[in-house]
Amino acid sequence: MAKETAEEREMNQLMKVRMEKMAALEEKGISPFGEKFVPTHHIAEIIANKDELIASGTEVSIAGRLMAKRGQGKAGFGNVEDITGNIQIYSRLDVAGEDSHWLFKKADIGDLVGIKGKVFVTERGELSVSVLEYVHLSKSLRPLPEKFHGLTDVEARYRQRYV
Repeated sequence: MAKETAEEREMNQLMKVRMEKMAALEEKGISPFGEKFVPTHHIAEIIANKDELIASGTEVSIAGRLMAKRGQGKAGFGNVEDITGNIQIYSRLDVAGEDSHWLFKKADIGDLVGIKGKVFVTERGELSVSVLEYVHLSKSLRPLPEKFHGLTDVEARYRQRYV
């Protein structure tokens, strides 16, 4: 048997942590792979109509992949990306509620999520959606591929096109 490399051990450890988070979702009665969610806007529409959405206080619903997550405690930021673009989300415990904020804290990069909230601009000028409801759509058990170096093995690129 071949020895396990450090990279494979790290991958197995990461998958183990994600499996534990999936089990925590199941314990709360949340399906890790399948929840109905109908978005009202694409991210590009929100960016194009930001002034109108902010002024009217219209609630928007977006769905996409969680690409980044930062913050801890009672507030956190993340980036959600759909086919049309990328937008920042902002989750606060007192605004989103305990269940939605717990889901945000348990989410991993790569998870598919649904967000209902109001559009606003942060103090730093970043267009964001303040989370009123966070819906978990699908759990990502594997990490997203590294984009910096890309896929360097030509053989793997041709044989494993899904990577």
